[in-house]
Amino acid sequence: MKPIIYQVFPRYWGGYESQNVRNGSLAQNGCGHFGDFDNRSLDYIKGLGCTHIWFTGVIRHATGCNTNGCNPSHPDFLKGNAGSPYAITDYYDVNPYLADDPPRRMVEFEQMVQRTHAKGMKVIIDFVPNHVSRDNVNFGQKDDKSVHWKAENDFYYYPGENINLPNRAYPTSEHPYPYSEYPARATGNNCFNASPTIHDWYETVKLNYCDFHTGTWDKMLDILRFWASKGVDGFRCDMVELVPSEFFEWVIARMKEEFPGILFIAEVYKKELYRYYLRNVRFDYLYDKSGMYDEVRDIMQYNVDNKGLAPESWQSVRRLTKGWQKVDRLQPNLLYFLENHDEQRIASDFFLGDAHKAMAGMALTALFNTGALMIYSGQEVGEKGMENEGFSSLDGRNTIFDWWKSESMVKLWDYIHGGKLDSESAVILNEYRNILHHAASKPFNSGKNYDLCYCNEYSEGYDPDKHFSFLRYDEQECYVVVCNFSDKPASMKLNIPNKGIVLPLEVEAFSYTIKKIN
Repeated sequence: MKPIIYQVFPRYWGGYESQNVRNGSLAQNGCGHFGDFDNRSLDYIKGLGCTHIWFTGVIRHATGCNTNGCNPSHPDFLKGNAGSPYAITDYYDVNPYLADDPPRRMVEFEQMVQRTHAKGMKVIIDFVPNHVSRDNVNFGQKDDKSVHWKAENDFYYYPGENINLPNRAYPTSEHPYPYSEYPARATGNNCFNASPTIHDWYETVKLNYCDFHTGTWDKMLDILRFWASKGVDGFRCDMVELVPSEFFEWVIARMKEEFPGILFIAEVYKKELYRYYLRNVRFDYLYDKSGMYDEVRDIMQYNVDNKGLAPESWQSVRRLTKGWQKVDRLQPNLLYFLENHDEQRIASDFFLGDAHKAMAGMALTALFNTGALMIYSGQEVGEKGMENEGFSSLDGRNTIFDWWKSESMVKLWDYIHGGKLDSESAVILNEYRNILHHAASKPFNSGKNYDLCYCNEYSEGYDPDKHFSFLRYDEQECYVVVCNFSDKPASMKLNIPNKGIVLPLEVEAFSYTIKKIN
């Protein structure tokens, strides 16, 4: 059955007060808590048709916060006052700031997991195996720092060199002196020198996986076991391609023996490796960012009249058929999305500038096959991501580094707890509900698909550069879906050869139509 995943940062979810001061502190801008995922919140997410919640940024990470049970990391390697959720300081802890009572933070996390399960949904968290924060407490204590590399070491060292960071922050009472790391260690994005640049992941340290089946391997297996024993049902695995695939093949096999049904989702980008990661390494799902996401985004942005324009300045819908044919039988094991924390918001000025223009692309992404689907909290009410929060500047994304409360989180919390949405957000939410409810039901969540584009190239009213059509069916039911990526409404007569019928259809601009046929 098709997993439908709701990605959400607990940090931003809830009814907390926020001044939204640029580069503000936790005291100024506030944050959400595990307890804010109350019954109403979970009912809302479940009501969208979601089967899983990806609670992003749960494991304890480097932060500048010195209250709410937090120990501030050195500002020289911090990114933002809140800090990066992918710079892990302790793999066996959750962020104290996410708890109403920080000393009981793990209990509160477990209660949130239990509430999610009680609503019939499963829990996903991040697994970050490639790198750790520079002040991580789980790795490196027994390393031989006199050599650059040793199989038994957790890190790569530069003996005789101090770290030369690109960021020198104002001193704090906790850290009055510049950060010193001697000997320096390699940085997380495979920056193998003592002087990472501002463009490197200078807040992190690269882990060494060369001590096969011991050392780092065993430590990471123990970490996964720890979280699975807390009721976590799956892991979104960060930057998989930077970690030896042999490790994942080994650890996934062991985890599935101990925890049948545990889910592993890989963040991968090289399409030529899709088959290997699914068939050999045995991931359950892979990001299809370099496939359908890039294709649909380009088409939504550049599907314009190509008259007089160079071929590279516009995008034909024909690209979609070529795209799915390249992955073909892998489609059920790919994860499809139009937004996540790394990508720009659809409604931002950097993408479409209007959430309504995404409906054709969203329908295609959600309904074309049985692969997993993910939406990012706020997407369903048109979050714009057009705020200049601090470390994360105005870039069409919601910050993952700063304390902040986005407009969509305010809307959603008020709506979920008895308030009303503005008319525009309500329309967008209804569209998403319609698409997601179809995605969660038969035959869309388990049936087969059939691309109708090849047999409608010359159909009346059908534009093969702007319209994408397909069937979804099983033994009992059959639906036709037409997605219109044009800025003009379409009236067409769709040829469905295997049914022997010609179906008249109307499709609004930037929209879709779904019709059940016998």
